[in-house]
Amino acid sequence: MNLDLSGKRALVCGASQGLGEACARQLAEQGAEVVILARSQDKLERVCQSLASKVGQSHGFIAVDASDTAALVGAVSTELSRNGPVQIWINNTGGPAPGPAHLAEPAAYAAAFSQHLVSAQSLLQLLLPGMREASYGRILNILSTSVKQPIANLGVSNSIRAAMANWAKTLAAELGSDGITVNNVLPGLTRTARLDGLIAHIAQTGGRSTEQVTQGMLAAIPARRFAEPEEFANAVGFLASPAAAYINGINVPVDGGSTGNL
Repeated sequence: MNLDLSGKRALVCGASQGLGEACARQLAEQGAEVVILARSQDKLERVCQSLASKVGQSHGFIAVDASDTAALVGAVSTELSRNGPVQIWINNTGGPAPGPAHLAEPAAYAAAFSQHLVSAQSLLQLLLPGMREASYGRILNILSTSVKQPIANLGVSNSIRAAMANWAKTLAAELGSDGITVNNVLPGLTRTARLDGLIAHIAQTGGRSTEQVTQGMLAAIPARRFAEPEEFANAVGFLASPAAAYINGINVPVDGGSTGNL
């Protein structure tokens, strides 16, 4: 099975911590040159310096606020012009704040649409020429299991993740003949800062302790544990590889079996 990514360049968004950082590490270990993107330059420098590096393998980073689409496009355009195209794009953006759908302000939906779908479309149009030239492209959207089954208390997130999933499915049909695959990887409950924040929010609004909330979550997972970020990154590494060339337009849950449908 060919998992080798030597000679490939990858752009990993939201890579200063959590799932994005784990994905960057996995792709670097498979031989890709990795460009990591997030807001915090200090965190990016730390991650970049610690990535696996073989002879001829060079990594870099882009410090930019992905919610500012104009700044994002400018920064990525500069990277491409200086160092060349990328063939692998890990599209990872922090989720909207938790809360019931009916209480969310309309502006929260508009902001989420811009931050996720508008910025993704902008990056897509920058990255596609290089993927087409190489006849190799892997677009992997890190979304949520809410694509398959909405998650309580994540009203805005459930809505925008579904929009992103259908965007990806449409692209998969449009781009498959160019050697480009578009897939969604759906993390379940994984040990990240995002999960910590969700547990704290549920505990605060529901009058329970964080331990009670945690135990309730674990009881709903057949594996009876949270995932580690590295386990999620394993799935991303496979889908980014030559071995996954015929896997296109799908949602892949990495959730320990907790999603209640196929």
